[in-house]
Amino acid sequence: MQDLHLPAIDYGALAPMLILFGVACVGVLVEALTPRRMRHAFQLTLSLLAIAASFVVVIAEHNTHKLTIGGAVAVDGPTLFLQGALLVLGAVSVMLIGERKLERGGPFVAQAALTVGSQKDLQQAGDQPGGTEVYPLTMFALGGMLLFVAANDLLTMFVALEVFSLPLYLLCALARRRRLLSQEAALKYFLLGSYASAFFLFGAALIYGFAGGVQLSQVHAAVADPQRSQVLLYAGLAMVAIGLLFKSALAPFHVWTPDVYQGAPTPITALMAACTKTAAFGALLRILYVAFDGVRWDFQPVLGVIAVLTMLVGAVLAVTQTDMKRLLAYSSITNAGYLLVGALALNKEGLSSTMFYLVAYGFSVLAAFAIVTLVRDAEGEATHLSRWAGLGKKSPLFAAVFTFILLAFAGIPLTSGFTSKFAVFGAAWEGGQTWLVIFGVISSMLIAFPYLRVVVMLWLSEPGESTPTVSIPGFLTTAALTVGVIVTVGLGVAPGPLLDLTQNAASFVR
Repeated sequence: MQDLHLPAIDYGALAPMLILFGVACVGVLVEALTPRRMRHAFQLTLSLLAIAASFVVVIAEHNTHKLTIGGAVAVDGPTLFLQGALLVLGAVSVMLIGERKLERGGPFVAQAALTVGSQKDLQQAGDQPGGTEVYPLTMFALGGMLLFVAANDLLTMFVALEVFSLPLYLLCALARRRRLLSQEAALKYFLLGSYASAFFLFGAALIYGFAGGVQLSQVHAAVADPQRSQVLLYAGLAMVAIGLLFKSALAPFHVWTPDVYQGAPTPITALMAACTKTAAFGALLRILYVAFDGVRWDFQPVLGVIAVLTMLVGAVLAVTQTDMKRLLAYSSITNAGYLLVGALALNKEGLSSTMFYLVAYGFSVLAAFAIVTLVRDAEGEATHLSRWAGLGKKSPLFAAVFTFILLAFAGIPLTSGFTSKFAVFGAAWEGGQTWLVIFGVISSMLIAFPYLRVVVMLWLSEPGESTPTVSIPGFLTTAALTVGVIVTVGLGVAPGPLLDLTQNAASFVR
């Protein structure tokens, strides 16, 4: 009888994911066993401590460069860098989620409704005191994202995709004030995400038929020395790409983004805009650079057309938007196009600049959504652009901060937006993708118009009776906004340390 040899497991390398998954399970038990009034503080503290512990482990593993669990998980420079970025961005997102007194109509019950205590106020707030199930769901999502960027075979990648997608579908439906809009957004996201996952799984099956295995190193070897029909290879690559392009919000698979961003609770939208994009591009980079680099001349033109389409669609349609969250959604789509331009350089500079861009954009977009949560009236968040007219005269400090963030999105010098765009366009230029750089510059000029239109509306319009006020932020929102602004300034003025870090981390293990 043949002995069964189990693969070696490096638990230290897996510890960041295991901590988050373990705390998520503990959070489920807390929901079931603890008094309702204690849950919020306990869950918030537990989540932030788990993220901090995972981040410490990531730093401790910074020199690790190995495969574990039989090659299913790769722990290397890009894995650890992206996991660290996801944890920091996730911590800032949890701060926004935890500011429950700002979420009168969002995923949590307003503190005002709890203190007043009337039945009418409770109904307006949306539900009974609670909503703390958002914390274990967020931990499951973040843990899945950490696994997604580390997955070294297609099956593990699919499992990670489902692990972080399913909690996000639920989180999108938790806006209790605008319940119908939120649930509609969650349903759209779930249905379209299910189709994308099916494409990914079918693509993995076809690639298995071509390569005889699902590990990325096996696919790489089969691409270099094909033994079976290459129809399986190209069909499988196309289907796997569809699943990843959907999560990255790249055209034409971007159609879910505006509706979901608008309908989801704003802190959850911030989590998706910063963390989901980072995880999706982390997996896409590993697929392109590790498994399919041998057919780069075949997929580069196709993905280049997708990058151009994404940049132009996002920039043009952003001009027509009248809702702030939808405007930021199309901004996110355009930025996904810039990220793909950097990825398609297919060199070390492309990998490094794309990782830098993910961090720079993540903090900027978190700061933008933090401001959106503060612009409110008696009905909740005021996201229609017409309501923001004259806000600079009523709340000049927050209008100035939002103006700075919009200018960073537009790529104005001395902001992280300029540095990150310069990095990805420079890498694409060195990689011979000049045509992508040209279209990137054109779309950058187009997308600047809706940003500047908002700036003009903030400062040059007179406030009207319907102009809302900016709520005084709580400690957590202030901290999240401060971190976002400081990083946006810092990466624009002194990007060297992070660029050096991404350069040192830009090496995949096979």
